[in-house]
Amino acid sequence: MRLAKYLAHAGVASRRAAEGLVAQRRVAVDGAVVTDPARGVGEDHTVTVDGRAVAPESRELHMLNKPSGVVSTARDTHGRRTVTDLVPSARRLYPVGRLDADTTGLILLTNDGELANRLTHPRYEVEKLYRVEVEPRPVPAAALAALRDGVALEDGPTLPARVAQVAPGVLDITLREGRKRQVRRMCEAVGHRVVALRRVAFGPLELGRLAEGESRRLAEAELALLRSAGEAARADRAGPAGDDAATAAGRRRW
Repeated sequence: MRLAKYLAHAGVASRRAAEGLVAQRRVAVDGAVVTDPARGVGEDHTVTVDGRAVAPESRELHMLNKPSGVVSTARDTHGRRTVTDLVPSARRLYPVGRLDADTTGLILLTNDGELANRLTHPRYEVEKLYRVEVEPRPVPAAALAALRDGVALEDGPTLPARVAQVAPGVLDITLREGRKRQVRRMCEAVGHRVVALRRVAFGPLELGRLAEGESRRLAEAELALLRSAGEAARADRAGPAGDDAATAAGRRRW
């Protein structure tokens, strides 16, 4: 395993931050300072950070139904309640992506940096489903079509999205990108203000009946589905052959 990845799995820091620790000459392998974050290490090596031995910890992934007012960070300098406050674990967990403080619903927390990267990196295009209530209502066909085709925002046009009006002024919007306050900005761009926003699915995972403020640790089968979510999504968009691959991987369809 590469040294930076080893440190991330040990819960020392994210992989990028671990590379910084190595560059600062704070990491040693078998007593010798190492400056190459790609250096290979294994169970037979002794790895230390600032003289303290570290080792990979078991991987955990939790699903949380985030309430409004809770911030999507591991710690908050303003003393606000964070998502990690709501998930009981002895591990150093951090959120996978973010939800705005006033957005509710499904958010994942993990100590697996590799999985977090797979779920959030733009190239994997893992889909997220949001239930959105807007005003004025209903949303006319032209606005729905614009959301589906992609709308122009100040940071560039959005990718096409799947959009369904399930009730007057209530939309299901499925995105495969994750910009800051994207759903709210998309709806405002077509003349509708978001009054309530909840994420109800992340890749193959659904929020289901998990109560607001509650969390649960995911099973190994769910972890396997998430690890393959990026490949399944890309295969699904590749054509008929990809449909079978996505179905086999258990990807949610709409």
